Amino acid sequence: MNNTNWKPIVLAGLLGSGLTLGGAYYGLGLNSNRDVILSEAPASTNLKARLAANPGSVPADFVFAAEKSTPSVVHIKATVSRSNSRQRDMPTLEDIFGGDIFGGRSPQRQQQGQSYGSGVIISGDGYIVTNNHVIDGSSELEVVLNDHRKFKAKLVSTDPNTDIAVIQLQGDKIPNNLPYLSFSNSDAIRVGEWVLAVGNPFNLESTVTAGIVSAKGRSIGILGSEGKADNPIEAFIQTDAAVNPGNSGGALVNLKGELVGINTAIGGGSTGTYVGYAFAVPSNLVKKVVSDLLKYGTVQRGYLGITQMQEVDEQLAREKDLQVSSGIYFGAFGENSSAKAAGLKIGDVITRVDGQPVPTAQRLIEIISQKKPGDALVVTVNREGQSRDFNVVLRNATGTTDVLKAETATSTASVAVKSIGAMLGNITPTDRQRFKISAGARVVEVADNGWMAYQEVPVGFIITQVDGTAVRDARHAASLLENRRGQVTIIGINPADGERYRITSTLR
Repeated sequence: MNNTNWKPIVLAGLLGSGLTLGGAYYGLGLNSNRDVILSEAPASTNLKARLAANPGSVPADFVFAAEKSTPSVVHIKATVSRSNSRQRDMPTLEDIFGGDIFGGRSPQRQQQGQSYGSGVIISGDGYIVTNNHVIDGSSELEVVLNDHRKFKAKLVSTDPNTDIAVIQLQGDKIPNNLPYLSFSNSDAIRVGEWVLAVGNPFNLESTVTAGIVSAKGRSIGILGSEGKADNPIEAFIQTDAAVNPGNSGGALVNLKGELVGINTAIGGGSTGTYVGYAFAVPSNLVKKVVSDLLKYGTVQRGYLGITQMQEVDEQLAREKDLQVSSGIYFGAFGENSSAKAAGLKIGDVITRVDGQPVPTAQRLIEIISQKKPGDALVVTVNREGQSRDFNVVLRNATGTTDVLKAETATSTASVAVKSIGAMLGNITPTDRQRFKISAGARVVEVADNGWMAYQEVPVGFIITQVDGTAVRDARHAASLLENRRGQVTIIGINPADGERYRITSTLR
């Protein structure tokens, strides 16, 4: 049904990506003084040494890894509005779901539904890491443990740029000795190694599939496809272990049952199901993001401060007269550039960072994204045929090495507005980041048979203006609407497509 009171105003703008990125924060129950200790697995035994002792062996003891990892992988059920309850396991989301789920530019009224995914317990006191797209837009979270016990959970914080979120079990009966996975060093995993994908595809709990690492440092363009991430970081581990909708947020583990990555995306064309490849956020990046979210409420990202990056190949080397065949050429510096301050020059080719080769831009992004402002790196460049090392101290987005605190909402209480039949709440930092707004009021609940229900205004709609007056927050919007009678014009943003709409109708 298309409501004629809805008028599109302007399309949302496209968002770009950079080398180092910002985080997002939902402001729920964080303690900035809390030192977060995540369990790390001991250094892995060299696989080549193991095979050398028995060249004919095939290291495929899947039973041990499966038994160790499955108790720590949970099933997540998120109560969301219908427009958000889509599985986002594919790079080509619009192909899978047939475009805008509303079927046009006149969004219909959203109803409550459920989406499903997986998560990984990372601490004995109930912290769980999952994908942001599993819990995005949720109003309620339920977690089902491997032994079928059910608990409510709250969202702690999230980082759309890596599609990582942290939730925590709630309730007075939560065990204090929950099984959890240790983080493996994802940099050490090698192409060809066996891995297991553990999750809940198609609501089939505790499913394990096996495959090998097919590639590392993959970028598939999925995280920025719906505008949730303004500076997406993609350096995925690619595997041929079968992953399907519902696996999102689950574990990718090595043969020791240690966490190698968080399963995030499927490479399967327009079918919506696995046809050959899947992609996981590497555990080193997950560990860094989770630690920052728990301690600071936002991801502390260091900026190298270079732009116009190109991977060196034969053609580029010839065009630029470069004396090197591999590395990252850059053509400009960003504002407050750490690289420029350290002495790098335009035309340098970055070949290594802390001794690690950087043949691709994604590998460079992956290394930098694991660092924080104030971290010192040794950046090796080739300058006119000579190899030189520079000590680079990374800076934050403001050009300093300070810790950036998360932005919090001024009030989280919802306000009932009877005249429009809705509950209004304040917008979140994620709303500000995603829609490029500084103020507004979010519709958090729509009453049956009320004015907003009749106008088919969805939960999540952000009111930015009422009769030409810019809305500051939920209470301000309530004061503008509560006693309003007659024709009213509301301008706001529909979260499903990011477009601005005008609603003109009569309040009685």
